[in-house]
Amino acid sequence: MTIRVDIRQRLGDQEMAAVAALVDAATVADSVRPLNEHVMLTLRHGGDPDAKAILLYEDDTLAGLAHVDPADEAEGPSGELVVRPSHRRRGLGRRLAEAALAESGGRLRLWAHGDHPEAARLAASTGFTRVRSLWRMRRSLLEPLPAAKLPEGVRLRAFEPGADEEAWLALNARAFAHHPEQGSWTTDDLALREREPWFDPDGFFLAVRPGEPPSGPRLAGFHWTKVHDGDEGPGGHEAIGEVYVVGVDPAEQGSGLGRALTLAGLEHLRSRGLDQVMLYVDEDNPSAIRLYESLGFTRWDVDVMYRHG
Repeated sequence: MTIRVDIRQRLGDQEMAAVAALVDAATVADSVRPLNEHVMLTLRHGGDPDAKAILLYEDDTLAGLAHVDPADEAEGPSGELVVRPSHRRRGLGRRLAEAALAESGGRLRLWAHGDHPEAARLAASTGFTRVRSLWRMRRSLLEPLPAAKLPEGVRLRAFEPGADEEAWLALNARAFAHHPEQGSWTTDDLALREREPWFDPDGFFLAVRPGEPPSGPRLAGFHWTKVHDGDEGPGGHEAIGEVYVVGVDPAEQGSGLGRALTLAGLEHLRSRGLDQVMLYVDEDNPSAIRLYESLGFTRWDVDVMYRHG
């Protein structure tokens, strides 16, 4: 039995097919997808030229993968890893974690989706400490929803591809100025998602306030929804809607716009015939958690970030 590790900046078609099969196998076994959307998009299409895919083979079988992304200079490199279910408990997770640390220079933030005890043990054994928790919350769309009440003067419209990108990116940066990932989105990040099969501008709501020339109307907030099909859902089994991103201009804080935008998106997802909706929220954002709990969401699962160095 031969173990080898290959480091790639870009994956070939056969390598990407093997990675997709590995991710699917882990999703079925763990009921959670092991790699987040950003990592999967980077693996498929490329991203930061310094990002690395670490492929671990047992003979000719792809037994595991780690991904290291240096995108956030302030926070340091981030990564994720997955081991094929049939190849676990052989020390391959530790080998991937050590390879990822070597590629990142010993400073690495590592996400573990689902907060599994095995991930916690691997983190402890390789010198990582738990630093962040991201809740996944969920509610039924079959239960009643309150009416969405927009602040006076605000109207909703759909995102217009080819026209709204620049204004939306500026608003997103303001709304998430202190968020380690969302606030740093670029034109390329947005364009990649606009090309994804799930992208639907009719489910991407913009809140607009009127304005006088020369500035004209301005974006006050947004709710971007997403629909996962049965194979792509976070649990890998059922179609489910997602509150993908809700953002509000800091000048609008306290106006009730965030709640109204969330409800508008939930109504849209229900109109698509979906029974369930989920979202992600940082555990250390109690105001957002209170909002979502007031709308009937409850904690469903947790993703955990571990840090080394």
